[in-house]
Order: sequence, then C-alpha cells, then structure tokens
Amino acid sequence: MSFPLGEALFYGQLSLNRESIMLRTLLLTSLIFTSTVYANPFGDVEKGKVKAPSCVYCHGTNGLSSNDAYPNLAGQSPKYLYDSMKAYQDGLRTGPLAEMMKAQLRMLNDEDLRDVAAFFAEQSGD
Repeated sequence: MSFPLGEALFYGQLSLNRESIMLRTLLLTSLIFTSTVYANPFGDVEKGKVKAPSCVYCHGTNGLSSNDAYPNLAGQSPKYLYDSMKAYQDGLRTGPLAEMMKAQLRMLNDEDLRDVAAFFAEQSGD
C-alpha cells in the first residue's frame, strides 16, 4: 500500500530520524541563504555594461574617472548609485553638472538604472 508523504509519516510507513531531519533542515537553510546572498536586486551587471556607454566618457570604463570633476563609481553601493541616478532624473539633485546628468539619464527606465548601478557596483576599479 502506498501513502502520500504526510500520511506515510503519520502511519509510520516512513521514518525520519533526528539526523535525517537536521541534515534536510541544514540543506534547505543553506539553499535559501545562498540564493539570498547571490541575488542582485539592482539589476543585471552584463546588461548594465551595455547600457553604460555614455557614462564611461566621464566616469571611466571601469568606473574610475580620470578627471577629478567626475566621481568614481566603481565599487559604490548599487543602492547609492541607483538613488543618485534617480534623483538626477527627477531633478532632485542640483549642482553644476546636474542638468547634464539629467539629460544623460532621461532615456533610461527604472530597470536600466538598476542594471547600470549593478554594473558599476561590481567594478573593482583596477
């Protein structure tokens, strides 16, 4: 006679000992943790590289600017980069280069901003 897993456990047809339960719990926990750690909520790094050609003129191909007037982007938090670009887009950031940044970012949607942020965040600047 075959029972579904829940019924098999209830009727004693399938036994799970303490070691088996702990091993399965550890495996499940590690899978959940690993997927959380490696998930990038800000976007796709490779797509960001493709979407960032106008950024590299001022901020450098690897996110390190050769001109002190432009900040380095390499290794910055993706949230910080995204929030900064969004603030420029929305006209909330001001300064001598704010209008230029707003113009550069005007054609990028939210996903694009997340991808670009992910790309520069992943750069080591080497």
